[in-house]
Amino acid sequence: MKFNTKVIHGGQHHDPSTGAVMPPVYQTSTFVQTSPGKPLNPDYEYSRAANPTRTALENALASIENGTRGLAFSSGLAATDCVLRSFKAGDEIIAMDDLYGGTYRMFTRIYKDSGIVFHFVDMNDLEKFKSLINEKTKLVWVETPTNPLMKLADIQEIAKITKVNNILFAVDNTFATPYLQKPLDLGADIVMHSATKYLGGHSDVIAGALIVKDQALGDQLHFQQFATGATLGPMDSFLVLRGIKTLHLRVQRHCENGAKVVEFLSNHPKINRVYYPGLPSHPYHEIAKKQMSGFGGMVSFTFASGKKEDAIDFLEKLKVFTLAESLGGVESLANHPALMTHASIPEAKRKEVGITDDLVRLSVGIEDAEDLIADLIQALV
Repeated sequence: MKFNTKVIHGGQHHDPSTGAVMPPVYQTSTFVQTSPGKPLNPDYEYSRAANPTRTALENALASIENGTRGLAFSSGLAATDCVLRSFKAGDEIIAMDDLYGGTYRMFTRIYKDSGIVFHFVDMNDLEKFKSLINEKTKLVWVETPTNPLMKLADIQEIAKITKVNNILFAVDNTFATPYLQKPLDLGADIVMHSATKYLGGHSDVIAGALIVKDQALGDQLHFQQFATGATLGPMDSFLVLRGIKTLHLRVQRHCENGAKVVEFLSNHPKINRVYYPGLPSHPYHEIAKKQMSGFGGMVSFTFASGKKEDAIDFLEKLKVFTLAESLGGVESLANHPALMTHASIPEAKRKEVGITDDLVRLSVGIEDAEDLIADLIQALV
């Protein structure tokens, strides 16, 4: 199947008991057994281990990322945490230096006393990256594009290095979505999504996902999920699965609108720098062209004045864009990373990676582009 067909049919089957086209919401915690230790259906004993609605979603996740197994979690951070539970004191993890604030917080605060050592590096400096690798290195964690600076990492080149060194390679594919980028096909071992964002697509669910190619790795991660309990409920699974069925249509419009917003911002006298991988001036534009089929709907920019006050004034004036955290929904959202999504990152670290106080991040939705640009015009006055 091609992608547009996969999002609707990939890994999906009509309900065997009723013929329902959409999988029912199996709102049940447990399943009948015909004899002690003998479930009526061997696949289902208790919903923390497996639930038919969640299974339908997990099959769809595996299909659209070209993996062998998908796992659905209660949040993107729960999915990330499940991966980290694979490691022990003394192990080392190399991560990209520009990360979602919640990921950075987990790595540096929740796991700070675990004995796991984290290194943060610009993944485009492959020599520096390689210099950090040793026999204790167990995982490389990358976002591409990154949140909020739209940095990219060359998945294929990093995968060559991790394969030679027998290191697991995980890619947060939230911003790109499998419509635009398929990390497993490029050599990654694990793909993570905050399914809250584009996969769900309607700002009505919190969810996460992991997808892998290696069956044994998938079984290990499923055991860790089952044993620690961060599973996605059946209703939320249904909502994400429903969202996936229109992913291709939505992301196509996100890309179209994103490009128009970028063109407007790039020519506005009050704007200093626009961060968008589709711009030829973007430092990693060539990587984007190589590994992405489009450039997405996420845009960040700074002000010519460099003033935090100008960013706040702009955000308070918006009418169509909604000032709120999160991204990837049908509605356009605006965010101030330093005060909102990345506030948990220390100020010195934010400045080091380039998250300035005048930086604004937009999640460009699927409204009429003319209305979005009119909103930006009036907010920039």
